[in-house]
Amino acid sequence: MTSKIPATFFYDIISPFAYFYVKQRKRLEDKLDITPIPVLLGGLLRATENVGPGEVAAKRPHTYQFCVWQAERLGIPFRFPEHHPFLTVAPQRLLLQEKADWQMVERAFDYVWIEGKDPNLSWSEFCAYLGLPADTAKPNSPEIKAQLTANGLQAKAAGAFGVPALVVNQKCFWGVDTIDWVLDYLARPGMFEEASYAYAGSIPNGLLP
Repeated sequence: MTSKIPATFFYDIISPFAYFYVKQRKRLEDKLDITPIPVLLGGLLRATENVGPGEVAAKRPHTYQFCVWQAERLGIPFRFPEHHPFLTVAPQRLLLQEKADWQMVERAFDYVWIEGKDPNLSWSEFCAYLGLPADTAKPNSPEIKAQLTANGLQAKAAGAFGVPALVVNQKCFWGVDTIDWVLDYLARPGMFEEASYAYAGSIPNGLLP
């Protein structure tokens, strides 16, 4: 039996695209041993001088309606929460504190994107939904805060500039639409050393002096 290749999945439950990725991760699981790592998308965006679609007025409704279409196309249940974006500091800290496995991670995404709820507005219900005591407190320890920040720095160092981001063999694949690319890469591991890929990765920026 061939051993699986280790991979890292950076996520934030704020992202509908990360939700779509989680629902399709089984396409990769016979080849990859994927470890989910929570990050704060807002912090990662700021660290990489990037912005999310929710911060661009013209892009926001287009992106949200695209998500509805994509969910229909994939046959995945989908419902926007009461408002979006919203702060995910507390739920992401909780998932980190609990060392959330894939089952808990998926439940957290389901709470937002199937139940259509903001965990901050129904914290006790969210905790129970994850299989935790309803009176679980919002994590506030310096260690958890520091670790979540460190996770974001790890993501940035690995080449991530948003979520979902999968890192395998030191290659970062961003976005739910890169699942097929990952599969092709695993079948052709020398892909990025090929001349066309090497050239595309080193083209000078014509907008810089």
